[in-house]
Amino acid sequence: MKGLILAGGHGTRLRPLTYTGNKHVIPIANKPMVLYAVESLLNVGVREIVVILGPLKEGIKEAIDGNYPASFTYVEQEPLGLAHAVMKAEKYLDEPFVMHLGDNLLQNGISQFVNKFHETKADAVIGVTPVRDPRQYGVVVLENGRVKRLVEKPKDPPSNLALVGVYVFTPVVHDYTKRLKPSWRGEYEITDVLQLMVEDGRRVEVVQVEGWWKDTGKPEDLLEANQLVLDTIHGGFRHDHARIEGRVQVGEGTVLKENVIIRGPAIIGKNCVIGPNVFIGPYTSIWDDCELSDVEIENSIVMKGVRIRGVSRISYSIIGNDVVVESKPGVPRITRLVIGDRSRITLSS
Repeated sequence: MKGLILAGGHGTRLRPLTYTGNKHVIPIANKPMVLYAVESLLNVGVREIVVILGPLKEGIKEAIDGNYPASFTYVEQEPLGLAHAVMKAEKYLDEPFVMHLGDNLLQNGISQFVNKFHETKADAVIGVTPVRDPRQYGVVVLENGRVKRLVEKPKDPPSNLALVGVYVFTPVVHDYTKRLKPSWRGEYEITDVLQLMVEDGRRVEVVQVEGWWKDTGKPEDLLEANQLVLDTIHGGFRHDHARIEGRVQVGEGTVLKENVIIRGPAIIGKNCVIGPNVFIGPYTSIWDDCELSDVEIENSIVMKGVRIRGVSRISYSIIGNDVVVESKPGVPRITRLVIGDRSRITLSS
């Protein structure tokens, strides 16, 4: 079985973070999110993986190449839908394959999908889970446990079951992508492919996803995914003079100075300088090479090379690579930020 990871798209809902980089390398608990998809495929035995790249492809190859026991092929695509990605990669997908959206995280991985595929000898396996607002997703209508109908981002959803971003296909799927026409959105929809398969009597099996699933399309989704992953980390880190509470991980080469409190779950990367006078609260991830002093921060994602000085409290924020945030006296008590790479922010009253 082969793998197909979609790591393209414009990431418009994550701007300004995606003006300068690919959304799939935004870190969740200090790991580029695309790597969760890579590791899920490896965990089910996939060793040949095609990665779809879009216009902003920086960082994807650097995150993947040389770090995993698998072969990777990169295919560029102008973002025209999920089914279009399958079309672009067709020549590499000559046997059953798992398609995994690079911005989707599943608590329990994808073994459910692969097991269902082998057990039922299906032509396709999809995953569904109930959601509050199905209008943002592909929606599935079931009848007696079988797929009856699929609709992409409907204004009036016929059910509350959203398509999860993992699919298993046999090569027969290529016959159906060739029959597609662009949808009203101007894209080649994977829901249309599946609908054609259902109408032709192909065996499309359904997995009711167990555990949490997160589609990280918006900043609040990134923060929630960060929380969910941090809830799974192990603790055990101790320090002579810093106060460590709960499950905390700290990377090699990181220095904790005086009057530092870290309350987990939290993770700090390598070669950081933390302190003096720093409080790091729950659900915070701080990546490599950062410097924080006179700062309170919680429920936030801080990327590489960030400098934060003198900010009373940052909360529910995402701070891009190589950003500088500093304050002057009289700033508000709580600050919420979404800052793209290489920015400089000075807070003042």
